[in-house]
Amino acid sequence: MYTPDMKFVDTHEWVRLEGTDEVSIGITNHAQELLGDLVYIELPTVGQSLKTGDTIGVVESVKAASDLYSPVTGEVTAINDTVVNDPTLANTEPHTAGWLFKVKLADVAELDSLLSADKYKALIG
Repeated sequence: MYTPDMKFVDTHEWVRLEGTDEVSIGITNHAQELLGDLVYIELPTVGQSLKTGDTIGVVESVKAASDLYSPVTGEVTAINDTVVNDPTLANTEPHTAGWLFKVKLADVAELDSLLSADKYKALIG
């Protein structure tokens, strides 16, 4: 589930490098389990500049709302409209079809500072 090609942050977002300088970003399986059935997702807009740690959106479930934080610095290149229209996709396939948005990285080396799959698993117990 948490594969070696993924990186993580302690706010429960995942990052996967797609090509040389673009990443896909989503919420982790652990996050969606804590939130429960998602009913609404607000994402950044294409072209928006992000900085690591910025609050960039919201995921809402029947239980709670949670801010989304940018795990990287860069520019949003794509939004997953399918998951916006059907937020439950982030519940059923959080690491694949339920990705949220893509970012062109300002600095690929920033990925080195993120948590590995093993470190993230240790974090969540």
